Amino acid sequence: MEEFPDYLKGRGAQINTPNPYLKQEYETQAEDGLDEALVPNAKTQIFYEHPKKILNKVTSPDVPADYSINPYQGCEHGCVYCYARNAHQYWGFSAGLDFEQKIIVKENAAELLRKELNHKKWKPSPVMFSGNTDCYQPIERKLKITRACMEVFREFHHPVGLISKNSLVLRDLDILKDMAKENLVHVFITVTTLDESLRRAMEPRTASAKRRLETIRALNENGIPAGAMLGPIIPGLNSHEVPELVKAVADAGAQAVGYTFVRLNGSIGLIFEDWIRKNYPDRADKVLHQISEAHGGQLNDSRFGKRMSGEGPIAKGISDLFKLAKKRYMEGRELPKYNLDAYRRPGDGQLRLF
Repeated sequence: MEEFPDYLKGRGAQINTPNPYLKQEYETQAEDGLDEALVPNAKTQIFYEHPKKILNKVTSPDVPADYSINPYQGCEHGCVYCYARNAHQYWGFSAGLDFEQKIIVKENAAELLRKELNHKKWKPSPVMFSGNTDCYQPIERKLKITRACMEVFREFHHPVGLISKNSLVLRDLDILKDMAKENLVHVFITVTTLDESLRRAMEPRTASAKRRLETIRALNENGIPAGAMLGPIIPGLNSHEVPELVKAVADAGAQAVGYTFVRLNGSIGLIFEDWIRKNYPDRADKVLHQISEAHGGQLNDSRFGKRMSGEGPIAKGISDLFKLAKKRYMEGRELPKYNLDAYRRPGDGQLRLF
């Protein structure tokens, strides 16, 4: 990796891309140096939001859930490729460094969740945590908003799915074990690479691959159905690892495995290109070209059914490799179906006595 004097270690994005929703922005590249104080630093800031609802209806046919819940917006994990970066622009921030430095916290998430699950018209349907940003990112260790929400799901005996790159999920084993007894929870741990040098550069504040595999093993040993999501798979960076990744999660006891192909919509394309040219300049052009080739000649891809898998020979090669590895290492494994019949509102039992 070529050395850049201003490279921010511990961060994925190295720039703040322009926000298309803002008419005016600070310029941090002024030739006279007057804006030097505005150059981003590595400090994390917390912003508090008080929404009126917390459950979001999922409309994408590519996502296997009916509703999602996000206690946080922005993510300190700093994964450079993260599709959720663009959403940060709606809050007036940049999809770049702002996304991993300026974290929006929804303190009243559990209160809102209880209200929505308690509504007389609510019908139980699987809810997915981390549809946008990781619910077990570092700030969760202190704020415990995800845990508070999980306590509500347990209270209502309501099905929920979790996906994370952080071993912090093991902190909540007590809740997860209770819910697993009624087939109310699935946990997916994302494993992107077994190469720690790549992981540290691409996902700087996430758990190591070794720790993620240990987390999958620990969850399953405690009776909690756990699988793995491999991705995004990036041609020329981690695509060659697919068989090894599938074997590793299988050896850790994963009951299911899936993968996604990288897509770089909106500002993420600029962020990723800047990152790869600084970290892997020798292969940057090749990687960017292969990503583009798998998405109809561009880094962007918003087509349902194609955007998360790609198309063409490169995408097909990765798909075939994944299918062969899954058949070899994961055949016969599957997660138990969610139990939708266990749902009940607190107090329902007492009301039935009258």
